[in-house]
Amino acid sequence: MALVALDVPAGIYNHGTELDSAGRWIDGNFIRWQNGSVRPIGGWTTRKASATASVPRGSVAWIDHSDDARLAVGTYNKLYGINQGSVVSDITPAGLTSGSVNAAVNIGYGGGTYGLNTWGTTRDSTGVPEHVTTWSLDNFGQYLIACSSSDGKIYQWQLNSSVVAAALTNAPVNNKAMMVTDERFIFALATAGNPQKIAWCDRENNTTWAPATTNQAGDIELQTTGEIMCGVRVKGSALILTTLDAHSATYAGPPFVYSFNRVGTACGIISRQSAIAVDDGAFWMGTAGFFQYNGASVQEMSCDVLDHVFTDINESQRSKACAIHNSQFGEVWWFYPSASSNENDRYVVYDYKEGHWNIGELSRTTGVDSGSFRSPLWFDASGNLYNHEFGYNHSSAPYLESGPITLGSGQNIVRVNEIIPDEGTQGQVSLTFKTRFYPNGTETSHGPFTLANPTGARFQGRQVRMLINGSEVNNWRAGKMRLNVVEGGRR
Repeated sequence: MALVALDVPAGIYNHGTELDSAGRWIDGNFIRWQNGSVRPIGGWTTRKASATASVPRGSVAWIDHSDDARLAVGTYNKLYGINQGSVVSDITPAGLTSGSVNAAVNIGYGGGTYGLNTWGTTRDSTGVPEHVTTWSLDNFGQYLIACSSSDGKIYQWQLNSSVVAAALTNAPVNNKAMMVTDERFIFALATAGNPQKIAWCDRENNTTWAPATTNQAGDIELQTTGEIMCGVRVKGSALILTTLDAHSATYAGPPFVYSFNRVGTACGIISRQSAIAVDDGAFWMGTAGFFQYNGASVQEMSCDVLDHVFTDINESQRSKACAIHNSQFGEVWWFYPSASSNENDRYVVYDYKEGHWNIGELSRTTGVDSGSFRSPLWFDASGNLYNHEFGYNHSSAPYLESGPITLGSGQNIVRVNEIIPDEGTQGQVSLTFKTRFYPNGTETSHGPFTLANPTGARFQGRQVRMLINGSEVNNWRAGKMRLNVVEGGRR
């Protein structure tokens, strides 16, 4: 007999054909890899049920001058402040213009170009997109700065739970987003109804917006044909992302204040909430791929789950896609709506420390990293707020499934007699094998086997797939499995 190691590299590969995925993991949920072993992601617990009355679309956390943690979150028609004791305050500005819970494409009367279709014919879905309402939220010192993409005004909240947020004096209106730079300017993005225009206030003075020789306020129209979507702070600059390209804004001082340079083309972002700054750069989800900014230029990322994501995404609701940083594990999470859902129900994860991808199913619409609070805080579509990476309770049991693994040379039938597991927590992981005699042949399941050391087994085939099922409430480990096999003949 001989020992055959089922040595499957870390990460999910669900891109291309079944042959392309041979010897790789192809599907899973609620798992991650660390130092070569598979383990469950952290679980979650409800921190505040029904924290918001509608779907959250944007959040930020910060520490105020009293060293208290603060959280703000916005919906299509509300803005909320949440303190570290999870007390929720409605801080919605007076007269806020409500937006849209769902995205739409205007393909009705008046949508699209006049004369595009003949009378009585079906109109193509090529009208003007109406994005879902999202909030850009940031802190200016200890105060909250907020802008709804549907309302367009820039608001400030001064932490008084009995006083709502108020419009910033002299700030431009009809903005789609905003950001605060490291130099303490506020950028109004796609401002004054111009999708290419950026305006900024005076340094450290967010009520002075009219440019003058006595201040550093200013504005510029980007050299792009795309629509400005959002901005993120990266080391040494601000990164401005459009539907087509990416631009850096670097502080230069008077008289020009900021210098703008295009740093990437054909890298348009899919939504206003799908970019995350990490270390010296940023990651974001595009309309057909993923991109990384390294502080100098933009590169499209090689993605092992590209087909899985972009062949099953609800294009009409793609503006709901959101990114969340989980810095403890070096991960960027993107949540997006699958083709059969109007709300975010799936996730794709990039582990930028180890360089692999992961997928799964979970409904989250916005969230913040740990730091201001001890654990990551993520919201679902019902407005519930959760502590994540908290224990190991999940909504379902974690699992991981491989593509076909050839046993032996692949020419002969191989008989398996014994499983020699590599499991750090005995009895908390079960293993099912699915065998075939031919690549397109009938698949036969064997197991599940509760892993002890060793575990007797009796099955045969030329190819095998593995299905790992882990305990839902325990921090189990699974490493490299080995099979004790005997190679027989071709029949």
